[in-house]
Amino acid sequence: MDNLVKVHGAGGYDSDFSDDDGQGESSERGLKRKREEEILQKPFHKGRHSKVAHSSFHSNELDREEARNRRAHLISMNAFERHKKFVGDYILYYGGQMADFKRSTSKDKRDLDVLRENHRFLWRDEDEEDMTWEKELAKKYYDKLFKEYCIADLSRYKENKFGFRWRTENEVVSGKGQFQCGNKRCEKEEGLKSWEVNFAYVEQGEKRNALVKLRLCPECSFKLNYHHKRKEVKAKTNTQRENQEPPKKKSKKRKRSSSHSKKHKRKRHRDRSTSSSSSEESQNSDKGSEAEDEPEDQSEADHWRGPAPAVEEKSREEEFEEYFEDMFL
Repeated sequence: MDNLVKVHGAGGYDSDFSDDDGQGESSERGLKRKREEEILQKPFHKGRHSKVAHSSFHSNELDREEARNRRAHLISMNAFERHKKFVGDYILYYGGQMADFKRSTSKDKRDLDVLRENHRFLWRDEDEEDMTWEKELAKKYYDKLFKEYCIADLSRYKENKFGFRWRTENEVVSGKGQFQCGNKRCEKEEGLKSWEVNFAYVEQGEKRNALVKLRLCPECSFKLNYHHKRKEVKAKTNTQRENQEPPKKKSKKRKRSSSHSKKHKRKRHRDRSTSSSSSEESQNSDKGSEAEDEPEDQSEADHWRGPAPAVEEKSREEEFEEYFEDMFL
């Protein structure tokens, strides 16, 4: 039994050339597998075992990644933040101070500054020549003002110096300058008087005059007339208007009465030559005086000589104008 074990080895089934045949088959399979992998491998596929990259390649990849991050960071910032970052980087690398990069604000102007430089109290045709955008802005503001009454600054009345400006829309709505005192520091509403002032001022290096109206209370009127009295504007009543209109009609009546008187004088001379008695002369003189009075005072017969005079009916606009005349003095 021992001999049988020695001959056949461990199991008694293996031959002496079995190992060599197995190694040959494995080598063939490995070559076949390599060929198949080469056929199936695509050009952009990397190998199974990656090689170690060069240091320059590594640094280039890091620079690219950092540039991408920096670009994304700058895009997320606005223009002013980018400017501040660049200035900070410049100072960090090259040195300096932030005060050197501050912008001078000496030449900065607001809309209010532009209006003050180009404002006109009264715009003329000459001022509208060579219009710039600053002048157009000032002219547009001027057109929005209300130029019926002025607002006055009487703080320096003892020096005979006054300041005037036109009213704004809010002041017109609140009644400032018309139903309230026109002094900017006074709000009284009783005893207001209208004054007409010749306002002399210097504008753009040129002397100008303007006739303006003011509504002031008694105390502010005293300040306005401290050195010399200004012209007071009073409302005209209906009786005064009627008295101003008829003088032309009276002049015509006087002309007619004078012509009648000349005719009666000639008659008197004829009557004196023909008549001798004094009674007749007195009667003729009475008749002449009655003839002079008749054209002035129309008799009842004159009403029947022709049609009645037509009475003009006033329109609604004229009635409103008469109603508001006293307000806008």
